[in-house]
Amino acid sequence: MALRLVLVTLFLALLFGGVFGWKFYAGQQMAAKMSAPQPPAVVSSAEVRNDTWQPALKAIGSLIASNGVIVANEVAGIVKSIEFKSGQSVDEGDVLLTLNDEVDLADIAALTASEKLAGLNFRRLNKLIHEKSVSQSNLDEARAELDSTRAQLNAKRAMIRKKTIRAAFGGKLGIRQVDIGQYLAPGTEIVNLQSMEPIFADYSLPERYLKRLSLGQAVEVQVPAYPDRAFQGEISAISPRIAAGSRSIRIRATLGNREQLLRPGMFAEVATQLPSRNNVLTLPERVISYAPYGNTVFLLIDKDGKLTAERRQVQTGEVRNGRVEIISGLAEGDIVAADGINKLRNGQTVKIDNSVDLDAKAAAS
Repeated sequence: MALRLVLVTLFLALLFGGVFGWKFYAGQQMAAKMSAPQPPAVVSSAEVRNDTWQPALKAIGSLIASNGVIVANEVAGIVKSIEFKSGQSVDEGDVLLTLNDEVDLADIAALTASEKLAGLNFRRLNKLIHEKSVSQSNLDEARAELDSTRAQLNAKRAMIRKKTIRAAFGGKLGIRQVDIGQYLAPGTEIVNLQSMEPIFADYSLPERYLKRLSLGQAVEVQVPAYPDRAFQGEISAISPRIAAGSRSIRIRATLGNREQLLRPGMFAEVATQLPSRNNVLTLPERVISYAPYGNTVFLLIDKDGKLTAERRQVQTGEVRNGRVEIISGLAEGDIVAADGINKLRNGQTVKIDNSVDLDAKAAAS
């Protein structure tokens, strides 16, 4: 019994001794690992660059046709012929539609005969007036009859001309709204006609920018249909009136549209170009750590032959095309950590690896 107790005691002593010994060894290894210097963090770098920026006043606007109308008829009639197709381009004066004019042509023939008769009567009385065979009142009545007949004839000819509807200006037609044989009351919409070249961009800017605007100032327009293309134009009109409700000024820019890519009614992002700014310090926007108490970067400096990350507070300005303006805190040529900054801490040694150009990769994508 005593021997069994001794054996159990020895076994437990060996067991607990092994456990505590392993714990002690693991603790020693952990302490050694913690006290050993950490390897440098691998980051990519970016250099503070001196750029020239083109400032712009950005606004939202709409594209407007330089001329745009709904083609309609002045006089009533039945459609005799349609001389255009939907979506067709036309020149000024092209015939679009004709109305039936058979009755008017018959009236023209009757009025022409009446004019001829009135003319003969007037000339005969004009000869007789010198012989005192007729009174002056008879001659005056004949003259009035001739003038009245001629006026009726001219009115009827004008009526016939109005039954031929022509394009008031060159442009592109929309979708036709009438058919052959249809009766058209005066003012019936026939087709939409829009002048495509040039085209206007109408937009508004706050009144505080008025002194920075002038006629002929360059503008750049982008539309959702062609997101990778910018269309150039210039300011052609500035409204003399400030809108009382919004305190904004209305502006019209004129753009060339030879390819007819731009269409009236399109949504437009308009950038009014201002004089360029030189010596603008910039960095890729992704290197900035934004925080409510201030924006920071990790500046990479050489300390005792080791590259060390030092947190530096900076003041930022405009953001453009993925780059941010640095107003203060850095100088041209400074090197900062770009990618991998989430694992950095102040004073940590780093190793630069720029084998992958993420800026070029992002631009390509």
